Amino acid sequence: MSFSVETLKEHTKERLTNEVIAWFITVRPDGRPHSVPVWFLWEGESVLIFSKNNQKIRNLAQNPNVVLALDNTDDGGDVIILEGQARVLSSEEEQPDTTLPAYKAKYGAEMQEIGFTPESMGQEYNQVIRVTIDRFTSQ
Repeated sequence: MSFSVETLKEHTKERLTNEVIAWFITVRPDGRPHSVPVWFLWEGESVLIFSKNNQKIRNLAQNPNVVLALDNTDDGGDVIILEGQARVLSSEEEQPDTTLPAYKAKYGAEMQEIGFTPESMGQEYNQVIRVTIDRFTSQ
């Protein structure tokens, strides 16, 4: 099934907007999955993730296919899984950063709790990943 934001239920939109953690699954060069929890910003038809230059960035250089799964599944009864293609935005492109108003609104308190400001977080998490959603699954 092809993804269309118009088909999402209000409850699903609310979770995609407000959930703090998503599991981000990439594919290692040897074909094994790599799963990590990430902060994310849902933008309707795509998702932004800010990252350090680490394993997930190396994985995306080899294979852009990814899965995002929301963390809280209500004992498996509220599953939300997004499949898509990810790319690391190049420095030549207009890159959003962690000072983006919507990102600050969503994660400002969490940043402060771990000793970051949006600016300092952007310096450390300076790799910007955009996931374009192809498929969507929910129960």
